[in-house]
Amino acid sequence: MNGRRPISVALLGAALFLVTACGGGGGSENEGKGGSDKAAEANKASQAVVTVAPKDGADSVATSGALKITADKGKLTEVKVADSKGNEVAGAISGGSSWTPAHHLAASTTYKVHAVAKDEDGRASAKDTTFTTLTPKNTFVGMFTPEDGSKVGVGMPFSIRFTRGITHPEDVEKAITVKTEPSVPVEPHWFGNDRIDFRPEKYWAPGTKVTVKLNLDGVEGRPGVYGKQVRTVNFTIGRSQISTVDAKTHMMTVKRDGKTIKKIPVTTGKPGYETWNGQMVMTEKLAVTRMNGETVGYGGEYDIKDVPHAVRLTTSGTFIHGNYWGGDAFGNYNASHGCIGLRDVRGGYDSNVSAAWFFNRSMIGDVVVVKNTGDKTVAPDNGLNGWNMSWAEWKK
Repeated sequence: MNGRRPISVALLGAALFLVTACGGGGGSENEGKGGSDKAAEANKASQAVVTVAPKDGADSVATSGALKITADKGKLTEVKVADSKGNEVAGAISGGSSWTPAHHLAASTTYKVHAVAKDEDGRASAKDTTFTTLTPKNTFVGMFTPEDGSKVGVGMPFSIRFTRGITHPEDVEKAITVKTEPSVPVEPHWFGNDRIDFRPEKYWAPGTKVTVKLNLDGVEGRPGVYGKQVRTVNFTIGRSQISTVDAKTHMMTVKRDGKTIKKIPVTTGKPGYETWNGQMVMTEKLAVTRMNGETVGYGGEYDIKDVPHAVRLTTSGTFIHGNYWGGDAFGNYNASHGCIGLRDVRGGYDSNVSAAWFFNRSMIGDVVVVKNTGDKTVAPDNGLNGWNMSWAEWKK
């Protein structure tokens, strides 16, 4: 013997075990590749491609038609477009492949876009961009009536007159919403290209609450001319008061909520100066005013500097007003130049006379119906008198 101790079977077995363990547990070569392939597949980039127009950082972007978000090789799952204050732009995903805004964008505003699409394997791809809309050189606003917070009569439409003629009425119309409580259908009607009125089919129900939202900022009302107005207007309908003037009997019947509360002797337009027939809405109340024939085409036939208790019914100059110079005309014959006269005193100090009684119990939006004058019906755009159009005509 050489003095060396023989290696035991146990130690040899242990050494073989260590070699085997370090070799990967005896797994096959293919099994190792399978694990790598799965890991690579899991980390594979999404095939979905999100495209946003306008491009990131774009300036002077059109407020309508420019914003488009699409997905290729996948479907949009999330789209958020908001201004710098966090106000989101409403919109909808169509067919999973495109998103469009529900309305125009505001002018001179920076928007952020965040859009996400997923491919057929559920892998997500996102796109984030920013752009700024154009700053208009020419703008328009709408002058409206009634005023915010007001209470008005049942005949009051919501009327807007624009500071520039509108050649894209559909776009402007879409930017105005009218909601009522209780709900009632409300339709618009354009008078020319600078005025739009909204009303229901019949007079408003007393107590109706009306909310109008003007989202005109960024609306292109005519080529190169954009709205710059965002406003919410609320008004409430008061009690119903409808007064009917009969030019033949020279009497006016005042009804409050359907019940007659007073009959008042009146005088209307004399032959050659007949008062308009039709439904007329009160648009202005003046405790005292000057009436000059020259302002309505009657030359120097009259100039009364202190007409009391005057309520305007038409733009052209028809009023229902106090009359202290009419003598015995009230209830007997027609003597005016087209207005409706009620007995009054000079200075309007007597609250018991007919004109003062009527003036103090009337509000903007009340209705005066005139009949049997022998003249034609007042034009619907002469004042706020669209009630003289049928519902079918109004909706055209």
